[in-house]
Amino acid sequence: MAEQTETTVIIVGGGPSGLATAAYLHHLSIPYILLEREDCFASLWQKYSYDRVHLHLAKQFCELPLMPIPQNYPTYLSKNQFTRYLNDYVSRFGIDPTHCRRKVETASYDEIAGKWKIGARNLKSGEIEEYRSRFLVVATGETCDASVPKVEGLRVSAARFCTRRNSYIIEGMAYAGLVLVKYLPFKWVDSMVTIMSKIVFGDLTKYGIQRPKEGPFALKVKYGKYPVIDVGTLHKIKTGEIQVLPGIKSVKGNNVLFENGKEYPFDVMVFATGFKRSTREWLNGYDSLLTDDGLPKQSFPNHWKGQNGLYCAGLARRGLYGAAMDAQNIAHDIKTLV
Repeated sequence: MAEQTETTVIIVGGGPSGLATAAYLHHLSIPYILLEREDCFASLWQKYSYDRVHLHLAKQFCELPLMPIPQNYPTYLSKNQFTRYLNDYVSRFGIDPTHCRRKVETASYDEIAGKWKIGARNLKSGEIEEYRSRFLVVATGETCDASVPKVEGLRVSAARFCTRRNSYIIEGMAYAGLVLVKYLPFKWVDSMVTIMSKIVFGDLTKYGIQRPKEGPFALKVKYGKYPVIDVGTLHKIKTGEIQVLPGIKSVKGNNVLFENGKEYPFDVMVFATGFKRSTREWLNGYDSLLTDDGLPKQSFPNHWKGQNGLYCAGLARRGLYGAAMDAQNIAHDIKTLV
């Protein structure tokens, strides 16, 4: 067991939510330690995103607190531009990288001491390090761990391309919806975007794509299901270059059997089946704030604060904009208590 370290706030997670919280705590002169299991900040962007990826929301909805995205950046940032912004953000607020490669394995609240006790494995040395803090911020994100469905006959080494048949396809209407939601009731905006999607893309059921019963913004908030921003995929579906197939029943070698009874051979399978949260595996006493799925019990905007100095940032399914709001609320709340 390594030596115990004590501070005011422990932040678990070094993605945009954790960085935003760290920056605001620094701004308010509140001591903290940020624990990140990867070897860099924002690893999803720096290590696991494909090179061509772009933010699908305008940059004003993706800024972290206290530092705007530069004006000379385009409306929709590329991966390289966004990671450059994040690295500049880390430098500006002096966010310390020395606690990377720390995987939190236990966290519990000590009622007698009035502090959180966190056990994190140093992935370099293999040792368990102990941290204590008055406040604990869960900033592990909505995309903490890959969600791989169980399919009969599928080996771990395999991968597959799979998207939801029940999904919305939107384009410029996403920006319009985000602007309108500031001024109009949520349900109205959902209805308007749904109508626009029908007008622009028409009936897609003959191509195997079904529109869900709920609107695109409702799906995002309730279930974390994001609409598809079309960049040419729909054209390829309509021309037959890409096929939308039913769910997979089983896999045998290179052959995939689908729920409609048809079977086809594939050379490569890529999982595009989303993510899950593993918070409940290490956080004891989380049930005052989070569900078993690792998402807030309370609805937005009252989702970020739990009991005994426990907070969460970036878990309200409001994207980077919501994470920035959480970071500001958490930092100001802690400031009133220290």
